[in-house]
Amino acid sequence: MNVVSVDEVIAYGLTLPRSTEGVVRGRRKLYIGRIVYVAHEAEDILGFAHPKEWREALVDTDPEKFLMPIHQGDLRWNWACVRMDRIGAAEMRELVLDAWAFCVPKSVAEAYAATISRR
Repeated sequence: MNVVSVDEVIAYGLTLPRSTEGVVRGRRKLYIGRIVYVAHEAEDILGFAHPKEWREALVDTDPEKFLMPIHQGDLRWNWACVRMDRIGAAEMRELVLDAWAFCVPKSVAEAYAATISRR
């Protein structure tokens, strides 16, 4: 498995409707409007939007891969983290797409899903 880079994450995210990139304190992030849905949290750690009520179950499925938010203040948000060296490109795309769909208006996610299913 090839290690996923931040450049690959951002490049994929920017293919999704309404996505923009921003940099805050040297860390690259993907936004929908003012909502961050993916962020390079620390060296080889990627944060992503994820329902907080499912976060603990996600981490429990593979604690070597997934982890709780690394910043204590992020525990109140719908947020989880993943070690980038533990995922391949396909899983990265799935995580980014799910995070995007979680944050974008439902009508936008449905319209995008319809375009994918026609391919």
